[in-house]
Amino acid sequence: MRILLLTHSFNSLTQRLFGLLRQRGHTVSVELDIADSVTEEAVAVFKPDVVLAPFLKRRIPESVWARTVCLVVHPGIPGDRGPSALDWMLMRSDTQWGVTVLQASAELDAGAVWAWQPFAVRPGCTKSSVYRREVTQAAVVAVLRALQGFSPDTMAAENIKQIGLQPLSDKWMPLLKQELRRIDWQMDDTAMVLRKIAAADGFPGVLDALWGQPCRLFDAHPASAAALQPFAASTPGEPLARRGPALLRRTVDGAVWIGHVRLDDGLPAQADGAQGLKLAATRVFAAQAAALPESSVPLMRAGAAQPAESDEWDELGYREFGPAGACVGWLSFDFHNGAMSTRQCERLRDALQWVRSRATQVLVLAGGAEFFSNGIHLHDIEAAQRVPGDSAADASLRNITAMDDVALEVLTLTDRITVAALHGNAGAGGVFLALTADQVWAHEGVVLNPHYKNMGNLYGSEYWTYSLPRRIGEAPARALMQGRLPLLATDAVAAGVVDACFAADASSFGQQALVRALALASDPGLAQRLQAKQARRAQDEALKPLAQYRAEELLRMNRNFYGFDPSYHVARHHFVYRKPHAWTPRHLAVHRELQPKEHP
Repeated sequence: MRILLLTHSFNSLTQRLFGLLRQRGHTVSVELDIADSVTEEAVAVFKPDVVLAPFLKRRIPESVWARTVCLVVHPGIPGDRGPSALDWMLMRSDTQWGVTVLQASAELDAGAVWAWQPFAVRPGCTKSSVYRREVTQAAVVAVLRALQGFSPDTMAAENIKQIGLQPLSDKWMPLLKQELRRIDWQMDDTAMVLRKIAAADGFPGVLDALWGQPCRLFDAHPASAAALQPFAASTPGEPLARRGPALLRRTVDGAVWIGHVRLDDGLPAQADGAQGLKLAATRVFAAQAAALPESSVPLMRAGAAQPAESDEWDELGYREFGPAGACVGWLSFDFHNGAMSTRQCERLRDALQWVRSRATQVLVLAGGAEFFSNGIHLHDIEAAQRVPGDSAADASLRNITAMDDVALEVLTLTDRITVAALHGNAGAGGVFLALTADQVWAHEGVVLNPHYKNMGNLYGSEYWTYSLPRRIGEAPARALMQGRLPLLATDAVAAGVVDACFAADASSFGQQALVRALALASDPGLAQRLQAKQARRAQDEALKPLAQYRAEELLRMNRNFYGFDPSYHVARHHFVYRKPHAWTPRHLAVHRELQPKEHP
């Protein structure tokens, strides 16, 4: 079929559907929801059999849905209606939820149901997390089921009988306003504070204040009793300590770590539009945070059996599994939204240097639960423009240099096998950080964006000119970098970018990856494998040193940062401030290429 994806942005769900539908032989094009007239033109040009809307913030115009079947993906069960479906679900602490595919009609979220898929809600998950994992997986199932029974000749579908979950109500649920999200630090317990911030994760955040400054709170984590113990005499709402990006804040029955905040830049308290940059709380309130004690924890600490979990929150954590002589080191780096600032890169570099002292046979780079890595921290770089004597160009160079230092640590770790285990998506430099490992593993839900050009034609670094051609060859590497399209994990395996894809989702991937890593560590042929790895690294170094790859990449990056073409700086500014799109990029809107060329 010819399927037009109409979407507010080319987000993770849209990318997953884009790849899966193309895998199944459909002709797929994308139009960003910019204006009704643009949508009408796209439908007229492409003549789709169906318009699929995975992520919209406006209603589809009647001029389109009255003439073409339009299927809307709603992150709620049948009967749920409104723009804050996941927010309300998390605020209510629902344990079961779902995704509905319904036909666009005159009334929002009230059209005929074509398919829906239930899912269990993970305890303690955030809105962004449940969207990227459960909602995306359920949407894939529901969309494919809806399209299986689709006939382009019909304009309506018979409602699918609801089985299992029943609608909570048939009434419209309004936008969840800040007055209902607001935290009462004198009354709300830790669970309630975490729930409110989780329900606003990603957008819009919870409007609050720190040191009298209005700001929005994001990225909250429960604090352990040990972290709170030195501050037994503190009062609810009081900032107590700092750790990495986060501030420790007292609640009535415990404490929470607040990792990121966004200043409201003078907007009135009732405004629901988030402004400013989302940054580490300890950066936004640097002077105040510096006066607080640092509550540090060791990289290797006691915790739960699952490698991705810990009783004591921190961005980095390390564990070891297996007996001596067949031991696996497991290094997690759970950076918010996968962005890696200069500080975070330096900390990860130091962790990798410490890991060298451990007697392990395999080192697993586990990244984070939501993202492996998305490369340099664009919000942090944009904020440098506000610092006297600094600039976004200088901050960009510092950040990419620090990313290169991390990549170099992995590339030169030749006395053990390294594995990048992708629990979540990866983009730009995060993909190429993964490719510095000997093995790259992912699950079926992972989407990769192995290119930099969408960010203002960035050239990229992280030794990609060495690691990518080494895996797939020079010509395929050039084509991949120019393509600008997302790559499903299964397609990445076929292309040679990823070595193995197993498990349906992140929930089962971690344990399966650990089993495989333990098998690799106890492999009788491991010694020979390491000898071959060391020999190849020495041969590659003699042919062309890693320092030369790095210098050549950074020379091109310097042009991006300091050259006459401002494309990178413009693209970064638009990205971090969520500027509305003016047009759909041509590599996505293939229907635009179908229009007849005008000749003078």
